[in-house]
Amino acid sequence: MATTVNKQKIVTVLFSKVKKVVSQEQQELPVMEQVIYSICREGSSKEQADEVYQKLTAQFFDWNELRVSSVRELEECFRGMTRPVDRANRVIGFLQELFETTYSFELEFLHKKGLKQATKHLSRYQVSNDYLGAWVTQRALGGHAIPIDPPTLRVSKRLGLIEKTQEQVVEIRNTLEHLIPKAKGVEFTDLISAVGMEYCHEKQPNCAACPLAKECQFATENAKPTSKKPAAVVKKSK
Repeated sequence: MATTVNKQKIVTVLFSKVKKVVSQEQQELPVMEQVIYSICREGSSKEQADEVYQKLTAQFFDWNELRVSSVRELEECFRGMTRPVDRANRVIGFLQELFETTYSFELEFLHKKGLKQATKHLSRYQVSNDYLGAWVTQRALGGHAIPIDPPTLRVSKRLGLIEKTQEQVVEIRNTLEHLIPKAKGVEFTDLISAVGMEYCHEKQPNCAACPLAKECQFATENAKPTSKKPAAVVKKSK
């Protein structure tokens, strides 16, 4: 397991090398819209999430039309992503539950509740999970939270930022939140997700092209040994 000093070095390299090739433009969205966006973003790239969110807001007249649309209609927007049916169901389910409880499509009142109560309120929605709560906390509520999805978890373990044996999402998130300062939370989330989607695939990771290969425990342990040609035999003249 990497020491704290080594972890900080890895994070520094992440910010310096990966930042050069990853878009830093952020979706500035109200609380409710960040909930929808988080469903698009979990386990996907920023580019994929942006594209799907744009489809959801462009192809439907308003949030109410989305709420009363069929799962199949929304599934088309999520085509190309993992779990498109599940994502479509979650969006519709959230909008339905929100409308039934508030008769509106906004959550700006959470800003007045304080961070602890706001996150507790978010967790009550049936579609909510740890990623959704952490994403909205980080992006809309001003709190320090690192959303954990499969790419983030995979890269964090392979880099040695968390222990390989850590499985509990809350424990993993707490470890990363102690390592990453609040001011860098958004940037860290986008960068490590980009590494996971672009290079650090579950199967056949492209370690050779990854900018973090030299700092990565997984890349070092799984590096293919360089084949050496046998030395030529020199015959002695009689």
